Amino acid sequence: MKKRLIIITGAAIILCAFILNHTGKPWQGKMQQLPGRLECEYYDEGGEGVAYHDADSTNNGSGKLNPANGSFLNEFRMKEGVDISYAKTGNIDNNPYNKVPRDINKLYVGWTQPGEWINYTVKVNKAGTYPIGVLYTANGNGIISVDIDGKDATGPLNINTTHDDRDTVAWRQWHHWNSSDSIGSITLKKGVHVLTLHIITNGNMNLDFLNFGKSLK
Repeated sequence: MKKRLIIITGAAIILCAFILNHTGKPWQGKMQQLPGRLECEYYDEGGEGVAYHDADSTNNGSGKLNPANGSFLNEFRMKEGVDISYAKTGNIDNNPYNKVPRDINKLYVGWTQPGEWINYTVKVNKAGTYPIGVLYTANGNGIISVDIDGKDATGPLNINTTHDDRDTVAWRQWHHWNSSDSIGSITLKKGVHVLTLHIITNGNMNLDFLNFGKSLK
């Protein structure tokens, strides 16, 4: 019988240790698939300090702004600290100051603050370097970043403000939707990984999804 020599590098050991020590689980057991769209509201299960870090323990959207009434949209993950809401009609998210058309009744993560982070266990089906797109609002310029398995994978990613002085309804400055096909790029290796979204500066952003698009290589 031939014996095979298996060489494990230091980087591989660190990667394995990170995956094993991450006790969060994919939401409802379903890993999001990359390349493709990463829905921000489908973050890992596991709670504060494991699946996410939020500035407070209250979901300021589900169950609060959107009162608990038995509906899926109003109560989505309402007992968790990540703040979630959804796009509404009534000149709220379908307002004339949007830079892109907005689908209604789509969930998003909001009330973001610097220092917050969210984990996603993902499966990368094809290795490559991909542009990062985003559908978002931002009441002021902000910065996010993305880690892969505990290591910075993008550096700072600028989110341009969608504030519009023409809109005199103050609260609606958080509802001017915009998109970008590329706020930066990321190199992904095939396999299961933990992706961490960090809010670096400003906050005041609503994040619907990140898109990891066509390979740049």
